[in-house]
Amino acid sequence: MARLPYLQQSDLAPEHRDLLAPRASDGRVPNLYRVLAHGPNVMRKLNALAMHIRHDSRLDPRLRELAILQVGYATRQRYEYSHHVRLALQFGASEDDIGAIALETAGQPSKLDPLAKLVLRAAREMTDDQAMSQATFASLHRELDNDRLLELIIAIAQYNAVIRILGTLQIDVEDDYLPYLERFPLPG
Repeated sequence: MARLPYLQQSDLAPEHRDLLAPRASDGRVPNLYRVLAHGPNVMRKLNALAMHIRHDSRLDPRLRELAILQVGYATRQRYEYSHHVRLALQFGASEDDIGAIALETAGQPSKLDPLAKLVLRAAREMTDDQAMSQATFASLHRELDNDRLLELIIAIAQYNAVIRILGTLQIDVEDDYLPYLERFPLPG
């Protein structure tokens, strides 16, 4: 159970009720939003960055989602991981791509393309070591222009922040996301 109550639109002042408007895609409001709404001003800022990463970034969306999934997988963060499995599938990642995260994390071969492998390595390094190695950075810089490279770094850093928020607030995974954890399990 979350450490702060899950809010409803009616719990908010009228000027902040838009924060908990049902999402057009499924008519629901994610549990994360329902807790972040306790701080409506900071929620707006966090959501602005998240929406930029998701909708306005020039980085290939499949690569972005694989990087975010790697953060969730490396940290065993059920909420982030399950939500981004769904998003990754919507943004062009295949089930094989998602399954390859476990293989790559374990140092086993996968069928991912070299750039996707490099993106996963960058996400693991930034998650586990708090920084990307010089070798990984240089390899990515040969593949991505400065803008896309920065977008990748910001996405990985942002979702490392999100997993800490989720873990600290103990946000529950919604029931309709649990099947993603069954199909693509996190390490024990």
